[in-house]
Amino acid sequence: VVALLMAFIKDKDKAIKSLKMAGKSFIRMLPMVFIIIIIIGLLLGFVPPAQISRFVGDQSGIGGVLLIGIVGAIMHIPALLSFPLAASLLESGASVTAVAAFITTLTMIGTITLPLEIKELGKKMALLRNGMSFVIAIIIALIMGVIL
Repeated sequence: VVALLMAFIKDKDKAIKSLKMAGKSFIRMLPMVFIIIIIIGLLLGFVPPAQISRFVGDQSGIGGVLLIGIVGAIMHIPALLSFPLAASLLESGASVTAVAAFITTLTMIGTITLPLEIKELGKKMALLRNGMSFVIAIIIALIMGVIL
């Protein structure tokens, strides 16, 4: 709010233009928000918490962390929208490590953007970046599991 007030004081026209752009971005993101809410509802409705806990809970070990890491790497949703899904996974019995793996791989790995990365960076560099990002994301998740 303070930054917005400062922006209005500095340049009212730019501030209004920025607000309009932000509003349009919000409107474009709304369908994705509704889709994520539906996915969360379906997930909680059709997959019992015992199953979630079995596949990505504490007892699933590194296999569960890798599984949800792959799911996070493949999904293409904004990180902001992944937090409600991650919270519902956590509430349904997923381990902190698995949820951390989901969020970190979701934000660090560009499976959907891989063709563009290959075009711009070259195949070797794009695959190296994504592979290293996956390994680092899993390490981060394991550290988060120990800390939290």
